[in-house]
Amino acid sequence: MSDVPSRAPTAEAPVRHLGIVLDGNRRWARRQGLPGAEHGHRDGFAKIPEVLTWCAEFGIGVVTLWMLSDDNIARRHTEELEHLYSIDEAVITRLTAMRRWRVHHIGDPALLPDRLVKALRHAEYATRDACGPLVNLAIGYGGRRDLLNAINALVRDSADGLTGEVTADRLARFLSTAGQPDPDLIIRTSGECRTSGFLLWQAALGEWYFSDRLWPDFTRDDLQEALRAYARRHRRLGA
Repeated sequence: MSDVPSRAPTAEAPVRHLGIVLDGNRRWARRQGLPGAEHGHRDGFAKIPEVLTWCAEFGIGVVTLWMLSDDNIARRHTEELEHLYSIDEAVITRLTAMRRWRVHHIGDPALLPDRLVKALRHAEYATRDACGPLVNLAIGYGGRRDLLNAINALVRDSADGLTGEVTADRLARFLSTAGQPDPDLIIRTSGECRTSGFLLWQAALGEWYFSDRLWPDFTRDDLQEALRAYARRHRRLGA
């Protein structure tokens, strides 16, 4: 995806691409005394349009939301996954109807039920001309899988006669985020201090911010504090 909005980020939040790991939904449901994890996911994912509105206010042109990993699909019970698919579909439908953001799916569609893949494809088509930020919905996504898919695509490209040196730029053209700036900042909620391979290649030089807030409780002030913390950092970019 290209044509990322060129709006200059604010001095407070010089972030072009923000990644968010939406973590802590199940724990939130338990703490609320709710009968199932789906209640946490439903409440957490329902706030996605609000969070995207905050991101637009801060001048962030690309937002990547990790909603469901390939590991989640491999390891969670079928009943919980069915709830998650339905919740994801409801969010996708809502974002499509609002047409405020350009929706792009990153992840392996082969891992997802057909109805969810259809909803994602329709969202991409229906919002392609939206003037708001680009929103990557990472559903069925894993950083290693993304990188392996890119390598395999590059191998196929070479087999078709397009040979030459493999460079970082060339490989990046086959990633799910091709044409987008790499993430400047990645926020993970819930107090977990691990990357879980999110945007494994793309976030190699990105800054991480770990928030203790469970995702359903995440606020505009929490986002602003993360952006302020990022603005205070001196990015070395590997130097």
